[in-house]
Amino acid sequence: MPVRCCCATGVGSDATGDAWRAARCGARVAAGGVRCAAPRRSPSGAPAGVRQNRRVPVHEITDPDDERIADYRALTDVELRTRWEPPHGLFIAEGELVLRRALRAGYPARSYLVDAKRADQLADLDVGDAPVYAASQQVLEKATGFHVHRGVLASFRRRPLPTVAEVLAQARRIVILEDVNNHTNLGAIFRGAAALGIDAVLLSPTCADPLYRRSVRVSMGEVFAVPYAKFEQWPAGLEQAREAGFTVLAMTPAPDAVPIQRLSPAQRERAALLLGAEGPGLTAAAQRASDVRVVVPMRRGVDSLNVAAAAAVAFWELGRDDPL
Repeated sequence: MPVRCCCATGVGSDATGDAWRAARCGARVAAGGVRCAAPRRSPSGAPAGVRQNRRVPVHEITDPDDERIADYRALTDVELRTRWEPPHGLFIAEGELVLRRALRAGYPARSYLVDAKRADQLADLDVGDAPVYAASQQVLEKATGFHVHRGVLASFRRRPLPTVAEVLAQARRIVILEDVNNHTNLGAIFRGAAALGIDAVLLSPTCADPLYRRSVRVSMGEVFAVPYAKFEQWPAGLEQAREAGFTVLAMTPAPDAVPIQRLSPAQRERAALLLGAEGPGLTAAAQRASDVRVVVPMRRGVDSLNVAAAAAVAFWELGRDDPL
């Protein structure tokens, strides 16, 4: 009989899922099943450690292994988090500004975890059914694996992604990313897209997760403001952009590439800027599938810019004649 857990949240019922349940809950396996520690209650019947004299009830956490904050464990383990978060429909937001932007964008909160000294920062939030947990910085660091210097974390439920066709139908200018798997670069590209007139982001199947904590933080929450979707096929999916009326512009430092400022008005009108990963850049197959190869001209012998910096320059150039 599979091991069952009373606080499981959708993890599969196979042996791997059961092991994760046990680890996730901080529970102990007893003959026949997993038993989870329930919150202690005071003689009055209210859970112990709950502040009742505020608009937002705050549940105090003193044990970093408390199963109630399992969503926040091992946040620095990139491989674990990126393999686990998307399939189980959650993501973590770090910092008050970012979590407020997630709420405004309509993402439902699962829970909040704050430094006990900063609990009042969330006093004005309508948290609904999502619990607010508070802990000392020491407990936060042991639970998450890093110093939570922003003092506020939140776990949110993901929303279904739109299709590539749906995104293309609503956009005039887009950026397409191939194999961009650095979360910092990805977050910076989303922030630049929001600031500089890019309507949507399309991702190759091997790109990093835009809702990974570092991407969300670097984007300052702008990842919630820019629609995005993932191609199922690559680079064949680029044909969808072309069929939707976009001109695919492949960014490359190749010496025969067209300087981006020399594009014709027709090429700028519905531009799909194609960018590759830091270092290797675009694959030869992606470049062959594009319409025009373009470059940001360099000076003083510099061969190229960081992909996020190059993206920002290209975004500005493509939109420089837009009405303000």
